[in-house]
Amino acid sequence: MNEVSTASRTGEAKKPGFIQLIFVDINGVPKGMEIPAGRYEEAVEKGIAFDGSSIPGFQGIADSDLIFKADPDTYAEVPWEGIARVYGYVYKDGKPYKADPRGVLKKTIEKLEKEGFKAYIGPEPEFYLFKKNGTWELHLPDGGGYFDLVTLDRVREVRREIALYMPALGLVPEVLHHEVGNAQHEIDFRYNEALRTADNIVSFKYTVKAVAELHGLHATFMPKPLYGFPGNGMHLHISLWKEEENIFVGEGGLSETALHFVGGILKHAKALTAVTNPTVNSYKRLVPGYEAPVYISWGYRNRSTLIRVPAFWGNGARIEYRCPDPSANPYLAFATILMAGLDGIKRKLEPEAYAETNVYEMDDTTRKKVGIETLPENLGGALEGLKRDRIVREALGGAYENFVTYKEREWEAYVEYLESMNLPENTKKVTEWELERYFHV
Repeated sequence: MNEVSTASRTGEAKKPGFIQLIFVDINGVPKGMEIPAGRYEEAVEKGIAFDGSSIPGFQGIADSDLIFKADPDTYAEVPWEGIARVYGYVYKDGKPYKADPRGVLKKTIEKLEKEGFKAYIGPEPEFYLFKKNGTWELHLPDGGGYFDLVTLDRVREVRREIALYMPALGLVPEVLHHEVGNAQHEIDFRYNEALRTADNIVSFKYTVKAVAELHGLHATFMPKPLYGFPGNGMHLHISLWKEEENIFVGEGGLSETALHFVGGILKHAKALTAVTNPTVNSYKRLVPGYEAPVYISWGYRNRSTLIRVPAFWGNGARIEYRCPDPSANPYLAFATILMAGLDGIKRKLEPEAYAETNVYEMDDTTRKKVGIETLPENLGGALEGLKRDRIVREALGGAYENFVTYKEREWEAYVEYLESMNLPENTKKVTEWELERYFHV
């Protein structure tokens, strides 16, 4: 049992009396239940029964009888609440449940291991902090901008408190800073093996929201909470390793394997957006004029491309995939990205659409000549791309049908709302429908 010793906010050791059993729904939102600490061994060895019929993205009444089995390697104690948390897997009829996102990623990792690969991922999730005021009028608690330290950044102490709590849940904070938008922030934490990083993203969002609540603030990871302000992204730094060696390292740049991996992601980019940018609101962020990528391209140190190769030294070779946002279910996002990259390696796909200059400043003719295409403009278009892409569909495994069905209903509900409000389908304004659906979740 990997128990993490923590302390309460008063500094006194506190043994948790209850344990939260955590899995995520189709949206990546944590779900679960609490059990008395005395049932923990039972949760690990036999599992705890629960009714999954009302979980978003599960299969309704057919999933009334599911079992949660705890993964003891993920046990952690929450210092501000006096409880413990543990992630795990969902089972049905004695077998792994096909729509369990964590189980989907586990299968992907097993496929990578058969090829001799281990994937490491480092995320950069961004978020906004708003004052609570009981309305949708979003009050900003600070007027800070990118990397502001003191003068305008009034919530820097909240960032520090979040970072101090993170190690209790297994996260190692590395850099804290104010982002471009007023009241927008980023706390980067150390990369890890893919499954652990997916867990860490869920834990990080939980920690940010909880600490913000303690200070009377709303934290939101909504991709675009404010029209005219920068959106919240979640850039992913990805590398593959083999026998303790980073196989993305090449002579003077990326290795051939890494380039083929990039080629695979570019090939499947349109379908991937349905999973890495899975909400209506995601596509209010993916617009020209901000740092979010729109064009399917890649380059070294080029922040206008979909995939950027950061400067690196020694064993630090990696790619930065720039379109994902924090509304993505990290387990499903990682599974599809890794399988797209693996497809590129197996087929030896060469990455096209290379760009050294600002892609946004190119005219349409130049982009076409270089072979640069555009990401889907909305969730409906992304879902159509997903349906046509066998590799990404198969990467979702048993969750594919559930995911598409759930997301199609989401898109249809939004289109109906636009029609009722007499708004165009391509509106870039953030609607009240989006705020009600995504702001808190």
